[in-house]
Order: sequence, then C-alpha cells, then structure tokens
Amino acid sequence: MKGIILAGGTGTRLFPNTKVISKQLLPIYDKPLIYYPLSTLLLAGIRDILIITTPADKQLFENLLGDGSNYGAAISYKVQPNPNGLAEAFLIGENFIGESSVALILGDNIFYGQGLGRKLELTKNNVKGAKLFGYYVNDPERYGVAQFGKDGNVVDLIEKPTRFVSNYALTGLYFYENDVVEKAKKISPSSRGELEITDVNKLYLDERRLDVEVLGRGVSWLDTGTHESMLEAAEFVSIVEKRQGLKIGSPEEIAFRKGYIDEDQLLKVALRYESSSYGKYLIQITEKTNYE
Repeated sequence: MKGIILAGGTGTRLFPNTKVISKQLLPIYDKPLIYYPLSTLLLAGIRDILIITTPADKQLFENLLGDGSNYGAAISYKVQPNPNGLAEAFLIGENFIGESSVALILGDNIFYGQGLGRKLELTKNNVKGAKLFGYYVNDPERYGVAQFGKDGNVVDLIEKPTRFVSNYALTGLYFYENDVVEKAKKISPSSRGELEITDVNKLYLDERRLDVEVLGRGVSWLDTGTHESMLEAAEFVSIVEKRQGLKIGSPEEIAFRKGYIDEDQLLKVALRYESSSYGKYLIQITEKTNYE
C-alpha cells in the first residue's frame, strides 16, 4: 500500500498565520504539523509516500522532509495548483499509486492512542473496498458524518449536516483499494466547485464495499483547521509528552522502533537537532537502547 498526505489548500481560516506558509508547516507544540500525519502512515507500515501541496510550499516541504530516508521511507512530492477538493488527490497521484492500494490522510489530522499502530497496520493489510474511521464528536455539523442503521452498518454519509443525524464524524484518514482512482474520475465537482471525498465514498457505499470503524475512547483524533483547534492540539501534545516523557508524532522514533532505520541513522538525525529538546529526546532513545 502507498500513502498520500494532502497538505495543500490556502489555509484562509488561519490567516494571517498561513498567508505566506502552509499550515502543515506550522508548529504543533515541538514539531511541525506535517510530522503527525507522516507518523500515522509510518505506524501503519506505509513507507512509500506522496505529499501533495501547493506550488509555493513544495520546496519548503522538500527542505524539511527530504527524500524520506531519515524515516526509512521514500517521499515524493506533487502540487495541487488550486484547492479543487480532497478527491483530486487520487487524480494528481494516479501515476504514483499505480496498481497499489492507497491510504489518504489529511495533513492537518492528528491521531494518538493505545494500539493505534496495530489497528492501522491490520487495516492496511486487509482493506477491501473503502475503510474509514468514525469518531464521536459534540459538533458533527462541522464534519462529514456517518449515519448507522440498527444493524450497525452505514446507511448514509452526509457532508456537514444541517440537521442532526449522527455524532460520528468521519476522520481525515481513508484506506482504499486501487479502484479509487477510477471512482475519483467518475465524480463531478460539487456546488463548491470541488471533487468531494464524500462522493467517492458514496460510490463504495452504493456497492456495499464501504466499512466505517468507530474509534473508541482510547484513541484521540484532533483536526487543526482553526486557531482554537491548533492551540488545543498543541496543549494536548504538550500535556501528554510532559506527563509520559514520550513523544507524540515523532517519525524518526517510529522508524527506529519499527526497524526502518538503525541506531546510527537515528543518531545522525538526532545530532542535527541536539540543541533542541526534540534532538535530546532522540539521542536519549539511542542511549536507552544501548543501556537495555
């Protein structure tokens, strides 16, 4: 399976912070926002990754992440000139996807929780049709939501409902078989002028090939589309990291723990950041490994 991180858009809701830089390059506590979705894909065992961003930001992402070798991955880049919708990612990434299945994650989504890596890796290895994740929220009108029938199966998907239908928002993480590319070609722009991911998902729903798994209370999902949600996410990461002494969303650590890179490779990266708390943390990982 291959992975796509969609890190485009204009970020107008975060102006003036995003007037000259992508929101995915802004910090969430001690690391750039893009580190978190990258970490999610690495946890799932996905190491061939395409980052789709704007023409203005492409070089900045390349400067930050390089070719992915620091994470035992292969990272490539493409641009989305205009914000034409999430589903356009499959058209832009068609050659990258090739004959593979694919996971799409939005560049402003953060996932954290016990057993999450195992859940995602299991999904990657067993995806049939489309697999989405639902999350209970108090404000479902802000999201695309899943409506479930009495048998627990999804009966409808509604984008930003104007009346209450469900508390289960659909997170910005999607797993698909290879035919998602052809489905993305079939849909037409919505009234917003965008290729909607909901329309792609409804095609799978009509074929009874869509599954929505609800993430339990042990998993946290944060999106960071507003100033308030970015601050809340930073506070969440700060509190958990200070309490546990462990990092959330460290792609270098994940790559090391999963055997994508060795200790020498991790230390090489860590020494570049040794003046920061992030670099000191990575150095500490190698020291603990040696001690053990």
